[in-house]
Amino acid sequence: MKLAQDIVIRPIITERSMSGIAAGKYTFEVAKTANKIEIASAIETLFPGTKVAAVNTMNVSGKTKRMGRNVGTTRSWKKAVVTIKADSKKIEFFESMI
Repeated sequence: MKLAQDIVIRPIITERSMSGIAAGKYTFEVAKTANKIEIASAIETLFPGTKVAAVNTMNVSGKTKRMGRNVGTTRSWKKAVVTIKADSKKIEFFESMI
């Protein structure tokens, strides 16, 4: 069994993710091996009072970067967009950003 802190790595703070907060959608970087059920239970554990309605996940591939003559890639990661139910408690971390 994975811990909730191992599944949810960090919140994603961009203009696009902040526009989804009004609709109850929050964006997180999650572990690459986590599935939707594990992500939903981790969010409900880390943020008490929230109830997850849906989880959408996507794999973000690393971009090619150049450092002089050398070519490398940034790391690949997994993103989850978590939709919470309308009657549940909002996530305070994101609410303080607005």
